[in-house]
Amino acid sequence: MASTSGPSADGAAARASAAKITCNGVWKLFGAGAEQVLAEHGGAPSEQALADAGLIGAVRDANFTVADGEIFVIMGLSGSGKSTLVRCMSRLIEPTAGEVIFDGQDLLRASEKVLIDIRRHKMGMVFQHFALLPHLTVLGNVAFPLEVQGVGRAKREERAREVIELVGLKGREAYYPRELSGGQQQRVGIARSLAVEPEIWLLDEPFSALDPLIRREMQDEFLRLQDVLQKTIVFITHDFDEAIRLADRIAIMKDGVIIQIGTPEELVTNPATDYVAEFTREIPRAKVLSARAIMTAVDASAEFAGRVAAETKIEDIAGQAVDSEAPLAVIGDDGAVIGQITAEAVIEVLVYKPPSRQEEPRPRQEEQ
Repeated sequence: MASTSGPSADGAAARASAAKITCNGVWKLFGAGAEQVLAEHGGAPSEQALADAGLIGAVRDANFTVADGEIFVIMGLSGSGKSTLVRCMSRLIEPTAGEVIFDGQDLLRASEKVLIDIRRHKMGMVFQHFALLPHLTVLGNVAFPLEVQGVGRAKREERAREVIELVGLKGREAYYPRELSGGQQQRVGIARSLAVEPEIWLLDEPFSALDPLIRREMQDEFLRLQDVLQKTIVFITHDFDEAIRLADRIAIMKDGVIIQIGTPEELVTNPATDYVAEFTREIPRAKVLSARAIMTAVDASAEFAGRVAAETKIEDIAGQAVDSEAPLAVIGDDGAVIGQITAEAVIEVLVYKPPSRQEEPRPRQEEQ
């Protein structure tokens, strides 16, 4: 399951040492002469320079690292560049410039043969459209990537049955896609991507076409699978509620640029720009803030009504805190008391309302 922990002092160093995939200065420009324009502007053309050249900056100088076992969510509105970026990471779309380092190898300089081998054996991809083969059963669809690899029928079907059971579809191996619900079809897509036992999992809005209830169930299933498999995951979404539920860290994109990267708590409590603040303003803070975020120094004379882990979300301890006359002790990783939470502090989080938007003044109409 995604970690709920806040940022640690050595978090950046830990991510760098355990890096699974890194994007360095990745650009994707659509239009003629893109490489020349990049070169003429020192590899960093401005938005105006791109417009003057008739280019569209779908991804502009993307830099980030995804750690081994991390769920890294990239989000933004339609047209922000998030889907283009994840396709650049697998070279389904060819980047204009930059590096994509996967296990120490730059995929942008890998040969076609090496790249195909990596996609077949080390990458799993799931997209919004299920793209199941209608003439194949569930078993056939899930086993298909292994068939492409040349794995024998007995072995590939054995593996396919394992992942079908893992995603909760045991007993439906002989069903055809048309006989399944939308959520079940998406489970088949997930199982198919897992059949090759990928080292990194790229998911582009995999649940956005589902009804809200089924979508919630699939998020639960996704977290259960991650708790078992501990994959490195890059997950694309435009839904901030989904992002904060799933992510270890979130990158927010706008107009091809990554505006801010941080934990859900960091983005809500310390937005880097007005755009990020607006993006996160309606999110209930109790879902995002941890006990660590609102704790105060320990009162030496205080008696505690209970103990809570520092990374526990406020919504999970709100009832306990509000019903207690004494504060709750906040416990660090080593079991020591590092702070305390009062009922008043929790209530302040629960009743918090975001500042009202300032309405733009209406233009005065000229007198007739």
